[in-house]
Amino acid sequence: MSEPTAKDGPRLDAVILDDDPDFGQYLEEVLREEGHAARAFTRPAQFWAACEERLPDVVFLDMKMGEVKGEQVLEQLHIRWPDLCVIVATGYPALEDMRATFQLRGFDYLTKPFTLAQLREALDRATRTLGLGRSDEDRFRERLGQRVKILRIERRWALKDLAAASGVSVSQLSSIERGIHLPSLEGLIAISRALGKKPSALLAEIDF
Repeated sequence: MSEPTAKDGPRLDAVILDDDPDFGQYLEEVLREEGHAARAFTRPAQFWAACEERLPDVVFLDMKMGEVKGEQVLEQLHIRWPDLCVIVATGYPALEDMRATFQLRGFDYLTKPFTLAQLREALDRATRTLGLGRSDEDRFRERLGQRVKILRIERRWALKDLAAASGVSVSQLSSIERGIHLPSLEGLIAISRALGKKPSALLAEIDF
């Protein structure tokens, strides 16, 4: 069964930390209307517990929250989950905040009030750049295809050369390299041997 999708892309799981309950509720509702899952919190303790319970695809983080500093939360997020996508949202934009966001590896920066178009653009950019919302099967196909392509290029082969060496058609190889389809077991063995690899070694190289 395929993953449910949002209006313009994969369905994402978002967590919001903002000390303004009205804005948090608003963003939560907007994200849900867009087809995403969303959970909004005003207190860091609730936020951390929610992330521990189910790690989201993306975090929306307010930078100005009274005694709580967004920079500190962002730093802790990066320590705990280095690959987590964090989009900073603030009603008090400042150059220092923007610098802190990107120095601490925040993915994007939105100034309140942002439009629905700006929100969609930020999520679309994150989805395309980080592969958010994709299933494990999607990522496996993509990584295997990329590795096959790299090994083929290292040999200075065109697709037709790999096809001749493996017995797998050019159209099938193109589909595999683009991450659209997985090879059959027989195809995987044939491709691996043509590239001078054991199938187990080829799979180990994609680090999945």
